[in-house]
Amino acid sequence: MDIFLTGLLLGGTYALIAMGLNLQYGVARIMNLANGEMLVAGGFCAFWFYTAGQVSPFLTVAIVAPLAFAANWLIYQVMLRPLVKRAKTRGQLESDSILATFGLSFVAVGLMLAVFGGDYFNYSYLSRPVTFAGENYGLNRVAAFCGAVVICGLLYLWLNQSRAGLSMRAIATAPASARLVGISVGHLAAIAFALGGAVTATGGALISTFLTLDASTGVMFTLKALIIVIMGGVGDVRGTIVAALLLGVVETLVASLIDPGLTLAAAYTLFILILLFRPQGLFGRRQT
Repeated sequence: MDIFLTGLLLGGTYALIAMGLNLQYGVARIMNLANGEMLVAGGFCAFWFYTAGQVSPFLTVAIVAPLAFAANWLIYQVMLRPLVKRAKTRGQLESDSILATFGLSFVAVGLMLAVFGGDYFNYSYLSRPVTFAGENYGLNRVAAFCGAVVICGLLYLWLNQSRAGLSMRAIATAPASARLVGISVGHLAAIAFALGGAVTATGGALISTFLTLDASTGVMFTLKALIIVIMGGVGDVRGTIVAALLLGVVETLVASLIDPGLTLAAAYTLFILILLFRPQGLFGRRQT
């Protein structure tokens, strides 16, 4: 029971991290390999505000989210929109965006090293135990999980109830048909990319309350977000949440029962199994 609940707490924060990449890839068709660096930047901001002025990371989200939205909007307009305009197929856009954002990740790491230095950073926030079902859990992990649940829930409702959200889902499903009914694919793709970056940065602010980060750890979170998105199904919010929780439980099981050093290997083993036996994702339909 302890392992299962710990895995769910970890998976909840993974869901928030992967949700941003799912928006960027599912709607805008941008496989953003700099996604993890945006997460680390959000964590850096939360760390700086807390150590400088004792501002709660949960309040810092109100600053981090709009800044990340604006930064990602600018990245899309300046660097990625030219790739969208010249791409003749979705496949070409995906390959071009992989190369472009791969370079962007190195630029982001260099900038963060110059601004924040190369040291690891963490801080003590809500670092006290809370008892649930007879076991102790870190209050910071529980709070981050609750924050992730609220944000994922609001995002899910927005995507399923609002006109803009439904339009984004239409673009993710059939972009050519979406244009025929008057949906501005280019405009909503830019919003989806910016919103995805804001969600990822918010996730970084939340996980910084219990994880130690540095400027170069973003790649690890990018890989895990990619695993979750493919497992859950591209553009599928439900699948992303379930896949994130599953990954969190599997990693916790392996770390607790076998060896903590094998958690990444377990994640990739699960990823390979999904690709082999369920390539469309957990909730996707096999294409005919």
